[in-house]
Parts: sequence; C-alpha cells; structure tokens
Amino acid sequence: MKRFYIETFGCQMNVHDSEKVIGTLEQRGYVQVQSPEEADLILYNTCSIRDKAEQKVFQRLNENRRARGKIFGVLGCVAQQEGERIFEKAPHVNLVVGSASYPRLAELLVQIEQGGRRVTGLSLDTDSTFETPVTRRDNPYRAYITIIEGCDKDCAYCVVPFTRGRERSRRSESVLEEARTLAGMGYTEIQLLGQNVNSYRDPSDPARTFAPLLEAVAQVPGIRRVRFTTSHPRDFGRDIVEVIDRNETICNMVHLPVQSGSTRVLERMQRQYTRDQYMQRIEWLKNTRRKISLSTDIIVGFPGETEEDFEQTLRLLDEVEYDQVFSFKYSPRPNTPALLLDGQVPEEEKSRRLMILQEKQRSIQLRRNTAQIGSVQEVLVEGYNSSTGQWIGRTTENRVLNFVTRPRADGSQPSREEMFGRYLPVRVTRAGPNSLAGECAIAV
Repeated sequence: MKRFYIETFGCQMNVHDSEKVIGTLEQRGYVQVQSPEEADLILYNTCSIRDKAEQKVFQRLNENRRARGKIFGVLGCVAQQEGERIFEKAPHVNLVVGSASYPRLAELLVQIEQGGRRVTGLSLDTDSTFETPVTRRDNPYRAYITIIEGCDKDCAYCVVPFTRGRERSRRSESVLEEARTLAGMGYTEIQLLGQNVNSYRDPSDPARTFAPLLEAVAQVPGIRRVRFTTSHPRDFGRDIVEVIDRNETICNMVHLPVQSGSTRVLERMQRQYTRDQYMQRIEWLKNTRRKISLSTDIIVGFPGETEEDFEQTLRLLDEVEYDQVFSFKYSPRPNTPALLLDGQVPEEEKSRRLMILQEKQRSIQLRRNTAQIGSVQEVLVEGYNSSTGQWIGRTTENRVLNFVTRPRADGSQPSREEMFGRYLPVRVTRAGPNSLAGECAIAV
C-alpha cells in the first residue's frame, strides 16, 4: 500500500488543485494519511503570492530533510516559480510540478516509481484543459469548479502570469456538465473559480462570457447556492450584476479586489482601472434590488505609496463599507515589474499602515454585523464547535453564523449527521466584527 501526505498553502484554487491531485493519486492506488511520518510520498501544494507562504514551504522541507526512504514533491506556484532551483535549495526533493502539468501527474508519478531521482513538470505552453480525469471532493455539499486558469492582466506586483500562465478557459458545456454531475451527487453549493473568474471566454464561442455561464450554472436543478471568485474590476461588467440580481440562487456577495484607493497607485500597480471606474462598479452593486455584500483585497505600502495615497484608501473603506477586507503589506515577488520601482516603503511603515487600516475595517465590520441583529438568515450548516455547543453555518452573504438549536421534547439535540449540509433559518442575536451568533428559528 502506497501512502501519501499533502499539505496545501494558499487560496481556494490551491485547495481545489489539491483535490485534483488527491483524486489522481487515489486512482493510482495511493492512500491518503494525516501526517508526514506515515507517508511514503510527501507533497506540498504551494502558493507564492506572498513571501510568507513561500517561506513556510521551505521551512517544511527543511524540517523533513533527514527523513529517509520517502519521496518529496513540491507542487503549485512555488514549484513553477523556482523550478529546478528547488533541487538546489532542498536536495531531497524528487518531484517539482506546476499546476499546468497536473493532467500529466500520473505520467510523472510513473517516472518516480520507476526510479526517477528528479522529475519535473513545468511547462506553461499549453492550450489544453487544466482539469484532471479524477477529482476527490473533500466537502460533501460544497464543490469547486475551475472555469478559467492563468492571468493576462500583468499587475506589477503579481507572480500569477509567471506561475499559472496566460488565461485559458474551459468550454461552457464542460463546466455545466460538471455542475450537473455534482448536483446529481448531492452537492448543493457550487463555487466557480479562476484567477480572474469574470474574464472567462468560452473557447468554442468567445461571445459566451462569464455572465451567461454564471446564469446557466445557477439554473442547474439541485443547486441552491452559486458563488464565484476572484473577479477583476476591469472585466466586471454590468451584465454580471444583472445576472446576480435576477437569480436568487447566486449568492448576494461579490469579492472585488481594489488593492488601493488611489488612482496614482493603481496606475503604478498596472491594475488597468481608476478609482472612479472601480467606484462605478460599486454603485452598480449597491443599486440592485437584492442587497449585495462586498469584500475586497488591499495592499498597503506599495512602492511610491504616499501618506495621501494611503488616506485615499482609508476614505474608500468609509465610502464602500465592505463586509470583509483581506489586507496585506506589499511583498516583493520574483520577476515582477514592481521590483524596479522607486519609492520602496520601509517595513515598519507598511506595518503601521496595515494596523491602521485593519482597525478601521474592524469597526466597520462590527457596525455592519450589529445591524444584522434581529434578522433571520438562512445558513448552510458546515460544522460544530463542541467547546461552545454551537453549530457553524454560513449565510448567503458569506458571513459566519454560529448558532444553537432548541432542545427537543425529550431534551436531546440533533446529531451532526442530521445537521451538516442542511439549510436552516437562524435568528441573529449577537454580533462581533468577524462573525454572528444566533438561535435556529425552527425546531430541528
């Protein structure tokens, strides 16, 4: 019996990539284990968007460098970025594979099994689909579908064009076929994924863009929720807003990364839109029939960012009032144009700005979450916290809602098997900056 361990770093796309890898390995007779010590094959599926994530990978490799008789593999963005240099940094690594080569993973594993000492899969020169024949789904009611891979935007700070390649989309019918299959298997929530998901173009019909595909997935029988991430503001058209507004199945939340509230900084970032153009899209979203929750990404301390630029970002938070912000200090990445920019911001100043921004956003989130008290929200039950006795659910607006149920007549509580994957109405009774708390509004 061949045993493997995999650790995943990064976003939902990395998580879904690991599901593809796991499915491929299990088809070849491997069995997944929960610790490196138990495994014959140890894999790290990596992210290189931030320097910290990359450092963690090499830290893991260093921790296990003395292990004997094991095969080590580095997958994903760091693998694509570093390539064969990984063998120099960590000589005990045997396999280096970028995400574009996952469809060839079975072939590469054969080379390892036949005694290959160092095997790589690093080509980005492909127009073929990036899906693998088998995907192992780790969540029994929510499933990811990658509809587009790679990026053509060339933002000055970003390594994705170097690690994921140029944009290439799946055929719409392929996506819909997978959605129908997942619905037939009992999955009720679908999340469409892409580095720039709304840049989607059907390769068999370029006129078929993201909005009609989104609407078609929302109409698949059995699907109750559809989400998508991540969107690029340049390609975020009014047609997407209209599709969300008229389809209750599509979750009323949008993640629209802004990165900076300053047009001057956005230009240096090569983001291809201005603050005013971004705010136009926010207005479209705020003027809908359905109330749409908003989240974003922000980078502080980008080269050349002045105090006034930073103040413009803070003012943007007040204007938009996001429900969630993922904020980061600018992190220099290999091969990116930002490395050559003047005006590098000192690390301590980046930290100061990040703290100020996060404190402001915390107060905004607390205020907006407090406004939910008294409302009844539908949640998809995802887990149970035994220390607090609360079930864990997520609203259609992507808010975490921890809740209790009323005891049954005999004093018993529902089991996890009865609760997980159910959609229940929950009345909100308390709020914090990062989550809500409440009580189930019906007897279960």
